[in-house]
Amino acid sequence: MTLTAEDLRLQKADAGAEDWRLFGPYLSERQWGTVREDYSEGGTAWDYLPHDHARSRAYRWGEDGIAGISDSEQYICFSLALWNGQDPILKERMFGLTNDQGNHGEDVKEYYFYQDSTPTHSYMKMLYKYPQAAFPYGRLVEENARRKASDPASFEYELMDTGVFEGNRYFDVTVEYAKRWIDDILIRITVHNHGPEDAPIWLLPTVWCRNTWSWSSGAERPQLEAHGAQAISLRHPKTPEMRLFCPNADRLLFCENETNTGRLFGQTGAPFPKDGINDHLIHGAASVNPAMTGTKASAMHQRTVSAGQSITITLRLAQSAYGEGLGEAPDKLFADRIAEADEFYARRIPAKVTGDRRAIARQAHAGMLWSKQFFHYVVSDWLDGDQVPPPAGRKQGRNKEWRHFYAADIISMPDKWEYPWFASWDLGFHTVVLARTDLTFAKEQVLLLSREWFMHPNGQVPAYEWAFDDVNPPVQVWAGLKIVEYERRMTGNIDRAFLRRLLDHGLLYFTWWVNRKDAEGNNLYQGGFLGLDNISVFDRSSGYLPGGGRLYQSDGTAWVAFFALQMMQAAKILGEKEPLNHEMAAKFFQHFALIADALDHIDVASANSADLWDEEDGLYYDVLRIGDTFIPLKARSLVSFIPMIAVSSLNLAELEAEDNASFARRIAWFRGKQTELFHRITERDGAEEANLLLSFLSPDELVKILKPLLDPEEMLSDYGIRSMSRRHLDQPFRVVVGGHLFEAGYQPAESHSGMFGGNSNWRGPIWMPINYLLIDALRGYHAHYGDTFTVECPTGSGQYLTLSAVADELSRRLVSIFERDEQGRRPVFGANETMQSDPAWKENVLFYEYFHGDVGAGIGASHQTGWTGLVGVLIEELAIGGSGAGESARETPAALKGKRPRSGAASSKPSSQAI
Repeated sequence: MTLTAEDLRLQKADAGAEDWRLFGPYLSERQWGTVREDYSEGGTAWDYLPHDHARSRAYRWGEDGIAGISDSEQYICFSLALWNGQDPILKERMFGLTNDQGNHGEDVKEYYFYQDSTPTHSYMKMLYKYPQAAFPYGRLVEENARRKASDPASFEYELMDTGVFEGNRYFDVTVEYAKRWIDDILIRITVHNHGPEDAPIWLLPTVWCRNTWSWSSGAERPQLEAHGAQAISLRHPKTPEMRLFCPNADRLLFCENETNTGRLFGQTGAPFPKDGINDHLIHGAASVNPAMTGTKASAMHQRTVSAGQSITITLRLAQSAYGEGLGEAPDKLFADRIAEADEFYARRIPAKVTGDRRAIARQAHAGMLWSKQFFHYVVSDWLDGDQVPPPAGRKQGRNKEWRHFYAADIISMPDKWEYPWFASWDLGFHTVVLARTDLTFAKEQVLLLSREWFMHPNGQVPAYEWAFDDVNPPVQVWAGLKIVEYERRMTGNIDRAFLRRLLDHGLLYFTWWVNRKDAEGNNLYQGGFLGLDNISVFDRSSGYLPGGGRLYQSDGTAWVAFFALQMMQAAKILGEKEPLNHEMAAKFFQHFALIADALDHIDVASANSADLWDEEDGLYYDVLRIGDTFIPLKARSLVSFIPMIAVSSLNLAELEAEDNASFARRIAWFRGKQTELFHRITERDGAEEANLLLSFLSPDELVKILKPLLDPEEMLSDYGIRSMSRRHLDQPFRVVVGGHLFEAGYQPAESHSGMFGGNSNWRGPIWMPINYLLIDALRGYHAHYGDTFTVECPTGSGQYLTLSAVADELSRRLVSIFERDEQGRRPVFGANETMQSDPAWKENVLFYEYFHGDVGAGIGASHQTGWTGLVGVLIEELAIGGSGAGESARETPAALKGKRPRSGAASSKPSSQAI
């Protein structure tokens, strides 16, 4: 296959010949309000450095901006600032509400869309919608506070609700980048006036250096200065000299990237501080340096845009050695890079994909690539402080056990405004999508958090910035294997060196799980909230459970079993060339068996009175133990279905035919010594029973658990699998413990619970990552059982589908969240008529954190393309056609194999429980 121009750039970058990834969209969209910038005693990050301080305070650990780029060490930064002549401050960064201000937690209150990007960022495009009226900062804060106080279940008050877009009085501001070379970048900014009248706008392309000199004495200081009337020279001790050429600028304005201590603290400081350009333009202050030097500079372009018309400016950021001005044929360079991007994605998105789905997938990939960020955080320096030490109390606070942590890396972020910090399980899902555009970057990312500067010496992978000690589901090895699977499908090759590292790092992390999260040594795991936030009736991460009890988690235990099977598969693949790995594969095979056994034997004290599996309901539940009393927590939620994902297969004939068949011999030994347990966890098929399926579920148990999963009145929505059963709308789950009532009901949109700040809801909405894992598992079951195994889908419909067809059906429902329906409406936009019908809005898709359980509308973080970018993978998988794609079987289900034995009596099924 002929390589595209972008493929060749990737190839050269991977070989270390040409660093095409040197510059990229590595600026955060919000550095303020983060843990890194918090030097308060009580860890109140949102309050310590709020949005109102961001324009005036120099950041310690990173930078933010609109449609911004930087080099991979973030020494040189570029972004766009704007002013409409009405706003009280320059628009230098996206505005949003903090966790305490937001009706349902933190929330960006801007409209912007990632429209395109190649993996080397040779071409990038982003759209920002900028109102012509004064931005309603105060109204957004006040109205959301009112709703939070009076009706916490109400919807967010959004920017469009304020009326600032009425009459189409706004600008489309499109920012494009095209690389001529690794550090020779053209920037094109186009402003279109959608309003009925001519309107003024000030464009301020801004370049600056991250402040690396204020935190330690003797640090060398960079300098920016005017190079003639229309260029800015950048001299940084860590980079070659660069220039920003601005051939049509009206003025060049300079200040320092240093804190305005006068405004914030009433102390004398830098005469031309960070907000100097803001104060000069808005208030006419003498706050820019007349000597035309500094560490931050803007090229001001004051323009009036006629009604319905557009204006464009073009700039160039490049090494000084590359010559003056914009260089040769700038418009042709943009046209070439756009054509190359089109060619690249024509190879990545299958040809049979419809036009609408192709556009959705392209934007999903763009969002993934725009969401890269330079993440800098050195915990020991952060705890100890710089020249001015932080309050002593912080040394006993957040992340104090992680002094080894040293991050200065490019990381794929969940959402660069709402979650501008990594989350370990989010990142695993990101890599499955990123593999489609940049295999090397995907591999690096899936291994990153297990590197020695991230991973704790005890083997724990850090969860996320707010609390490294929390626990996210262990999806890293699964994600790595999905990358291996994709690469083998596309190239026929297996990267065994990558797989070796994946297994070695996974072994450290798995050992931590076994030693730290199996409190009683009985193979039942207590992982805490495990990323599922509000799904439980009480906070599973608090360290205190009702009645002083202990929780045996269905999902926590299943995640470790899932982890064990992925480790087994990684070791098995390596064992094809290195037979010594068979010992490791056998070890994880046995570990899965022991976890499966534990699900049926909580411990001797239970006297077989409670299992995590409920035979009558055909579901798994968490079990709360208080003394010798065991209470199944019978809330029907994703907790009940996560055990489904622990599924894998082995081909015994292939294992026995290997030159060194030690894995096959070990399986045979286990079968002989642990016969009952072996049959409990395996299914075999075919005349020679060569294929071995490993799962908690026998065939009839799989049918049982799929019944509520595929029931529209329970888990199945028109748009995917809900996170909690809809039956709990009218029948909330209730349990009384120690005289206190705990309750969880179905909430299809925003959370009514403030358990996790009210900013994440697993009590009803649809979450893309868990849906994808369930789809992946269904394809695994189908590969074993084949077309003779069918289930009713939807439950009660009389239609029977193979498990592969069920996976396809779930995939189509998820994709339909973003697709235009027969009326031309996209469910993701909900009742927002502007986004549904206005030509200037309706083709720009947002990839939200989660989705309304009944109508599919986007909820939560509006740019969490990270794991929601999986929709691009679903579109691809539907197009390449797995077995059963698009087909249904209406015959009666085939006779199922006999049920594997379980021990323990079935639990009762009361609507509420008490102790």
